[in-house]
Amino acid sequence: MQQHIRRRRPCRFGLILAATVVLGGCANGDQSASAAGSAKEAAGYLAPAQRPQTIGVLPPAPQAGTARYEADRQIFKATRQLQGTPRWTLATSDADGATPAMLRGFSCAVGVPLDAAQLPRLVNLLDRAGADADHVNTPVKQANRRQRPFQIDDGAVCQPKPQLAKSFDYPSGQATLGWTIGLILAELAPDRATGIDLRARAYADSRVICGAHNYSAIEAGAMNAATVVAALHASPAFRHDVESARRELAAYRQSTTAVDAGQCTAEKALISTTPY
Repeated sequence: MQQHIRRRRPCRFGLILAATVVLGGCANGDQSASAAGSAKEAAGYLAPAQRPQTIGVLPPAPQAGTARYEADRQIFKATRQLQGTPRWTLATSDADGATPAMLRGFSCAVGVPLDAAQLPRLVNLLDRAGADADHVNTPVKQANRRQRPFQIDDGAVCQPKPQLAKSFDYPSGQATLGWTIGLILAELAPDRATGIDLRARAYADSRVICGAHNYSAIEAGAMNAATVVAALHASPAFRHDVESARRELAAYRQSTTAVDAGQCTAEKALISTTPY
């Protein structure tokens, strides 16, 4: 994913999000290039011939003068008003696409603090599935070459613009990743599926709030992820690792103290409202 970020720096948080950001981390856009390289090097489950060609599934990126193009512009302009709010802070945190950070962000949704160091089988599963998502997403980005929203209209962005400008908008790799992880986690913990899917949607929403992606790009990311996860189920290695991660996560949930209910209530209130 071209907007991955591995390392974090200290940041200030609004009171309502203090607990949520502790779970999710704080992103530093300057490290995205090295993380993108790591993602490209990772081996997925799907051989090149097995990867779905979503260029034939997704609609083309919106073109200037169309209703979709103008809707993207209006959503970008409207969501600039969120700068400095707790939801902006969460969007900044959500820009960290490294697997440990993504897992922390899903902690409330799953009900326990998701510590990557304690869940090696789950991390392996998500790393490999994420690599497949990236392999599928990248050719579509290159084919559409859509400008990011701040390259069309001026406005604040929660990550460094020069770094984001090195890659294209459509589809959103981060939205694709968030939904890929969310769909897999929902399969591993079906009793928590509703909250997990909501958090996956919030990851995608964060890209719009951040100003890194247009709304059409996160819509395409959700479709991308659904297509990738469906293809992954044809892989025996993926199915094997799903069962291994399912057992690991179930045991971990049994032995780990639940996340604080108050913290998670605040997070749910923050992400349930559609920001556009």
